[in-house]
Amino acid sequence: MAQNPRRLKSLANEMGISISNSLFAAFVGLVAIQFSLCFSMLYADDAVAKPKSDAKRVNLPIQVEKIDKSMASTWADFKLRPSVVEEDTKWCRRVFLDVIGRIPTYEEFAEFAKDKSPNKRFALVDRLINDDRYTEEYANHWSTVWTNVLIGRNGGMEDRSLTSRAGMQKYLRDCFARNKPYNDMVYELVTATGTTKPGTEGFNGATNFLAMKVNEEDGTQATAAVSRIFLGLQVQCTQCHNHPFNQWKQQKFWEFNAFFRQTRALRRFVPGTVNGDVDHAELINQDFAGEGRRPEQAEIYFQLRNGLTKVAYPVFLDGTEIGKSGYVSEVNRRDEVGKLMMRSPFLDKAIVNRMWAHFLGYGFTKPVDDLGPHNPTTQAQLFDELSSDFRASSYDLKQLIVWITMSQPYQISSKMTKDNEADDPTLGEAPKFSHFYTRQMSAEQLYQSLSVATQANRKGSLEEQQKRREDWMRQFVVAFGTDEGDETTTFNGSIPQSLMLFNGELIREAISLDSGSWLHGLAQSKGSGTEKIQHLFIAGLGRRPTKKEVEVASQILVARKNEVGGMLQDMWWAILNSNEFIFNH
Repeated sequence: MAQNPRRLKSLANEMGISISNSLFAAFVGLVAIQFSLCFSMLYADDAVAKPKSDAKRVNLPIQVEKIDKSMASTWADFKLRPSVVEEDTKWCRRVFLDVIGRIPTYEEFAEFAKDKSPNKRFALVDRLINDDRYTEEYANHWSTVWTNVLIGRNGGMEDRSLTSRAGMQKYLRDCFARNKPYNDMVYELVTATGTTKPGTEGFNGATNFLAMKVNEEDGTQATAAVSRIFLGLQVQCTQCHNHPFNQWKQQKFWEFNAFFRQTRALRRFVPGTVNGDVDHAELINQDFAGEGRRPEQAEIYFQLRNGLTKVAYPVFLDGTEIGKSGYVSEVNRRDEVGKLMMRSPFLDKAIVNRMWAHFLGYGFTKPVDDLGPHNPTTQAQLFDELSSDFRASSYDLKQLIVWITMSQPYQISSKMTKDNEADDPTLGEAPKFSHFYTRQMSAEQLYQSLSVATQANRKGSLEEQQKRREDWMRQFVVAFGTDEGDETTTFNGSIPQSLMLFNGELIREAISLDSGSWLHGLAQSKGSGTEKIQHLFIAGLGRRPTKKEVEVASQILVARKNEVGGMLQDMWWAILNSNEFIFNH
């Protein structure tokens, strides 16, 4: 199929479809999508296979038991029966994607399968977060996740940007490689001073979080981003008026904004340039005289909708006031808000909610960064306990990962049954986590998975490989600006995206039979055709092929006149373009 587009056009004619050359590419995409759906349906039928239970797990943190007991109570209340424990290889694929951002290699699948201990799943998670073999990938994956959260997918790529994307990623990679406590990382991001670009004097990568947010609109972007990302409080709507459903009022917004009014990002220019090209930025704290030009008070003014002007001083969300002086030597407002955030229970809840959503598809609230009392919370007691336990763990993100990945909601199959099909958050219901919720890979996960599964993109220097990755991402990701200055990503299986997957350079390299390629090595290896097909399915989908899929491969082999390489090429192309490959399930 991948090698015979003329046959597809002939098929279109046989189906009575008149198709022009200009529309032929779109037709190829649609036919291939239907072929992918065939794989997905076969997968759904195969998912009822009896998985091996991991019920004899021992010596797991008490938080795992808390999660399981809470979930069991919820399932009983709603008369739901959870799906069975997921098969080992499928679960292995799931946890690799979530913890280090890619699917396992065939060899990693084999290593996991050889482990016969009852705690093999815990051992795998422990390897992924603690083994030196995975430190770099772990750090790279989470730095990518958090770079997108903090500055967006386009952060640092805008014209005359003050943000260094490389500087942001370097700081975050160091944090995750060292397993820096989460609260320390947040404090540094909120209070950082220094330059944004690696290699410059005074470099501090943490400054890139606020570099583009403090200068514009009197720091309102910084106000909104800090409260939303780190405290889970949506305050941007209260900038101009009181919100009818939000406990934060206009007064509270400007009181929080006052903490950021001493901060500026200074442009540092390329030496000797005529037009003053910006090379990087330097984030500094400087004295703030206030809008009344009285630095000993340093008040700010805001206007109510009725036209009345009011004054605001720095006051934290819990009502804690700090000194009013705008002199940095007397009161460093950002340092003070950083300290106050460290004491706030919202700090704990915001990160637990975000991490729970990362691994399970949905948070305890929807959206994940809105913890206000107006927003309903599912599993409220469990949420509170996990948040408190995370603080007690000294904000160890790796421990939080273990708690979630070892819990029953993360262990069970994505296969819905008649006993839990009512648990469907896409219909607006609160998630009950009685089955694993399938979701698309992120664009970054897809790229890394394609690269690892096919051993592609290994040509040239690391810089050349990175450039190919960035070029691929730019083509694949569609970003839309939002009021908060970030963006959402559309990864919706559109015709351009589909054609890029079907026929893009990465896929062409993946299915190459050139000497030295991964597929060429498999084709020339010992073993039967069926064994090689099993190799493909395990490497790409984390499972063995069904009987029907083996029959399809046999038919292709006949059509290929027993050319094993061509058959593997067609099957591998179909696997990589299937819905099952693109989804985390």
